[in-house]
Amino acid sequence: MSDPAPPATVKSAMRTLDIIEYVVSRGRPLVAQEIATALSIPVSSLSYLLGTLVERGYLAREGRRYTAGPGLERLQAHTPTFTLAEAVAPLVRTLRIQLNETASFFVRRGWEIEALVTETSEQALRYAVRTGTLAPLHVFAAGKALLAAMDDGELDLFFAQTRLQAFTATTIVAEDELRREIAEIRETGLAHTREEHTPGIHGLARVVRIDGDVVGAISVAIPVVRYDAIIERRAADLLLRTAELLGAG
Repeated sequence: MSDPAPPATVKSAMRTLDIIEYVVSRGRPLVAQEIATALSIPVSSLSYLLGTLVERGYLAREGRRYTAGPGLERLQAHTPTFTLAEAVAPLVRTLRIQLNETASFFVRRGWEIEALVTETSEQALRYAVRTGTLAPLHVFAAGKALLAAMDDGELDLFFAQTRLQAFTATTIVAEDELRREIAEIRETGLAHTREEHTPGIHGLARVVRIDGDVVGAISVAIPVVRYDAIIERRAADLLLRTAELLGAG
């Protein structure tokens, strides 16, 4: 028996929190259309939510632009600071909603990656990622995106210090083959894993830069039974857009 759909009030609450987190984490005034586009909220619904937040003082409106309001200061004793996980969470959630596939944000920990934020698909057949989980760079799309972002010296050090372990029959364990794929990722900006960590799962990812510095990688995991050229193009476009929004600050 399938789980019942979550009540509409939960969706509304999530959207409200996403709006607050997104506006505050951007650190600059935003027009409603920017918020609607980033969070994929219909303008009709967004208008009501923004009006309520302004009325309660959690957002302030200056002309057509919205900023954090004085009501937020009443809820805390000091100026809010957002961790990287808090800043990326609304857009990871939005990516999952738009694609209805598992979306995650990974950061590098040495020669491994860690899932910092993840949102699991609501489809019956789905891939789940546990936050805090560490995995080798070469078997996840996000890890390959981060490898491609390294300079040549650091990449040479990675190969010198790392044994490329096989997790499936399709895991790339030959250095020359992985280097060829990294060169391709550097050209296209899009990384793939083709059932290289988990059988039946195709991953795509893009690196995320803030102020020119690599902070992590955004990725999606799609069961191969749903993977085709159409979903690949849509996922690639959404990953690019999400990475750009995260990097916009």
